[in-house]
Amino acid sequence: MGGVETRISFESMVIKPPSHPTYDLTAIIKLALSEDVGDQGDVTCMATIPDDMEVEAHFLAKENGIIAGIALAETVFNEVDPSLKVEWSQKDGDYVHKGLKFGKVHGGAHNIVRAERVALNFMQRMSGIATQTKAMADAAHPALILETRKTAPGLRLVDKWAVLIGGGRNHRMGLYDMVLIKDNHISIAGGVTNALKSVDSYLEKRNLRMEVEIETRTMEEIKDVLEYASKTKTSLTRIMLDNMVIPLDNSDVDVSMLKEAVELINGKFETEASGNVTLEIVHKIGQSGVTYISSGALTHSVKALDISLKIDTELALEVGRRTKRA
Repeated sequence: MGGVETRISFESMVIKPPSHPTYDLTAIIKLALSEDVGDQGDVTCMATIPDDMEVEAHFLAKENGIIAGIALAETVFNEVDPSLKVEWSQKDGDYVHKGLKFGKVHGGAHNIVRAERVALNFMQRMSGIATQTKAMADAAHPALILETRKTAPGLRLVDKWAVLIGGGRNHRMGLYDMVLIKDNHISIAGGVTNALKSVDSYLEKRNLRMEVEIETRTMEEIKDVLEYASKTKTSLTRIMLDNMVIPLDNSDVDVSMLKEAVELINGKFETEASGNVTLEIVHKIGQSGVTYISSGALTHSVKALDISLKIDTELALEVGRRTKRA
């Protein structure tokens, strides 16, 4: 895969990936390419395509959606062969419609085909996440949409990047950049008050400054949090309102408990609605007054956007029309 070390430049990217102190995106790309070619290389390509053949291949959208992963796909091609020429008519975050040719790559056929599947895997997953995020973010307004840590192992930064491209916001990147006191922490600590006391003490002793969020499941827990905060200097910045949207028999939801919680907090802290958030109900949740709505489904239940890379695009479009995919 070439002896030139790939350096990812974020300067020209429309939407840059979130930062992470240890994540190596280049290494992830190399791993994805390596698992594909194994120890023998692309045997089909070597058997059917002359070494010196050059071709032009076009990226083809087979579904409507938000395109994401263009910058990452370009890096994949550059890792395989820096001499490949990649051009785009769209950018990350743009809407694409079924049948649209939105980019092309020209150069050695062997290397284009070798990079094809890895580039598409990244783009299809990221575009699926971005498309769902865009729909959620639009419906949730004025609340802001967040993802969670329910990402594919090894693809944390990639998945969260796709959320940004789709118009969402990032929740904490990992366990290191925000204190999030969840139900298990609360149970072990002996309640929300004890948990908050421990966190405030820990941060003060170590002179650490970071956001602190606590999960609440009942109105009593919210009242305990507010009472503690009224009497103590605390690092708390956000209160999570977990499973306070009640499903009804007619497929609707009751958000009265959520609204009551928001009114009780009364702007003293940011609020975050969480638990079983779907596209069908997110608008109603967004009207409750919460600051944020978090949805694990954005990344753990992603439906990839159908994208292909075709050398004979006319034949690909003909087949696509026959199968209603172009």
